[in-house]
Amino acid sequence: MNGIFKGPIAGLLVAMVASSAAAQNSEKRYPDQEAATFEAYGLLNGGVVGFDDGVDTYSKAVDNGHAPSRLGFWVRQPFYGSNLAFNFETAIGLRPSSGVNQVASLDNFAWGRRKIRKIEFILKTDKAGTFYLGQGSVSTDGAAMNDLSGTSLAQGSGIGDMAGAYLFRNSAGSLTARAIGTTMPNFDGGRRLRVRYDTPEVAGFSLSASYGEEVLAYNADFTTQNAALRYGKKVGAFKMKGALGYAKVELAAGAERHDTIGSFSVLHDSGWNLSLSAGDREESGDYTYGKVGYRANWLSIGESAVSVDYYAGNDMSIATSSQSEAWGLAFVQNVKKHNVQLYAAYRRYSLSEPGTTYQDASSYMLGAAWRF
Repeated sequence: MNGIFKGPIAGLLVAMVASSAAAQNSEKRYPDQEAATFEAYGLLNGGVVGFDDGVDTYSKAVDNGHAPSRLGFWVRQPFYGSNLAFNFETAIGLRPSSGVNQVASLDNFAWGRRKIRKIEFILKTDKAGTFYLGQGSVSTDGAAMNDLSGTSLAQGSGIGDMAGAYLFRNSAGSLTARAIGTTMPNFDGGRRLRVRYDTPEVAGFSLSASYGEEVLAYNADFTTQNAALRYGKKVGAFKMKGALGYAKVELAAGAERHDTIGSFSVLHDSGWNLSLSAGDREESGDYTYGKVGYRANWLSIGESAVSVDYYAGNDMSIATSSQSEAWGLAFVQNVKKHNVQLYAAYRRYSLSEPGTTYQDASSYMLGAAWRF
């Protein structure tokens, strides 16, 4: 199937574009209608990632995979008592921290259609909920990554975001086919060309459902059905945020994948916080993840945040008896006046399989993010 947009969702997208054009014509006929607003935004988030595979060390300037550098804009228009919005967002295309390894350095800049993050229309109503159409987050996107620690820019349950393409070495010192990212996934949902509906929030809870197709990746043809229950509320001294999601992915040749994921994070007014995440893939393995953090105003320039986390995966690299582990430390310093965040992170990785011994590996990341 060729082209960027394809399948039944494409027809709905065309219909929505036509509806938007009709709304613009309506604005000309009804001059009292409130005008649309335009807002541009961006993020530059670069640094250095170092990796030690037990034999050699590597260091490369990269774009932070936890939150890639991006540019985007919003167009918002009041629409018959509701709000209609259009959002476009693309990654800039700088070399990703999740893509480099011992044998692949990648170009410093490479933009392709897979860098497009969002091309979507959003209709938000007070009583009927929110409707999405276009390229954007499926219902389970972020369901495994709720995190109130203040250090998610440097570390989180997405273990592979920092150095995911780097390969483990075996006891003889040879590179293997086992990569950090594929042995330590979190099964979080992604972005697809999809239709999505979110219910209105009731007592902090909301439901979401979506159906999507992969259209940006070359030689990929699959659909995904997702549902998620989300929660967010402040209760006394505790701020809480969580999600539970399920995804069914229909791959080529009739194969399917079934993922159940969830995460929960709580932040106390004292600054102490706890984040948990877990996931299970019916066809392979499961994982658990935990993070303990502390947020404080140690410096006048802005809030500081520190955390320690741990990931444990079972049966991720092979069907039975494989174990993958990682633990890490992270620090983020906010410079409030300039919308800048400075960060540093360290992580240690290990992998074990019957009959094969892998050397432990480690990575670090130093960087800065500027939001504008």
